[in-house]
Amino acid sequence: MKHILKAGVVALGLALISSGVLAADWTPPGPIKMMIAFRAGGGADTQARLIAEALEAKLGWKFIPEQVTGKGGVNLLATLKDQPNDGTVIGMVVTESVGYNLAAAKAGITPANFTGIATTAGFQMGIVSLSSKGWNTFSDVVDAIKGGQEIRFGVMSPKLADLAYLLGKAQGVDFNIVPVKGGKAVMNGVNAGDLDIGFMAGIQAKGVASGDLVNLASGLSTPLKQTPDAPTLADLGVSYNSDGYFVFVGPAGMPADARQALAAAIAGVANDESSKAGGIIKKAFGGASTITGDALTTLLADGYKDASTLMDAAAE
Repeated sequence: MKHILKAGVVALGLALISSGVLAADWTPPGPIKMMIAFRAGGGADTQARLIAEALEAKLGWKFIPEQVTGKGGVNLLATLKDQPNDGTVIGMVVTESVGYNLAAAKAGITPANFTGIATTAGFQMGIVSLSSKGWNTFSDVVDAIKGGQEIRFGVMSPKLADLAYLLGKAQGVDFNIVPVKGGKAVMNGVNAGDLDIGFMAGIQAKGVASGDLVNLASGLSTPLKQTPDAPTLADLGVSYNSDGYFVFVGPAGMPADARQALAAAIAGVANDESSKAGGIIKKAFGGASTITGDALTTLLADGYKDASTLMDAAAE
């Protein structure tokens, strides 16, 4: 599968342009409706609302946050695609929504229906267990299964279910894959003993730091920042990964000045660790990861194309 993190590094320099410079060339013609694909009160919702709050204070733009949840962000995208593309309606989803989830929905919607604005942060997706299980490495989990133990593997999306299946296949074992709603549900299930291991996208950081949880593996194409010695999925024989980002998108055909101003403004707040939004991004996700412009367009398009390859591999 193609990975384009290198493009993100190039785009980061563009995203760091002062929001004041580009914003001065464009002013929203009215309040900006900010659709949010995550439940109210959660970490992702809080991040989006704090970004809106910071931009209101810094630029005087008016934001109207609105929850549009369901189907892994597909409900938001289906609503967003027919909205005005003048910069007054944007949405926050994850790149998986525009990639795997759209491809799986087969709803006739593709990344071409949207304008990528900016990512804010990547996920620190780990495969996590309780430390009290006594597993220090992912090999310990594999040995437990081969010794006759059933391992309940919590996942919060169909893509992660596919990755869990392929991981078991690569390791020559079968997991009991348990779908749940959201990363918090995975963590709660692991802590309660209802799940043995699970994918967690940064929510595990505090538990890992305290020693209550352990990152057994990275779900990314790169090592986890908190646990760099944990193997990646590639190390475990899986050629796919769960790399992803929180991302703001608008309807297709957004004017360049609107797109650039919104991108620079959002990236500026995300990279400002002294802001509330930037502080949360630093604490939960290890810092901002801002991709904009053509690099983001490519990222979204490739994610959609790569989804079919992953689904085909998991169907074998």
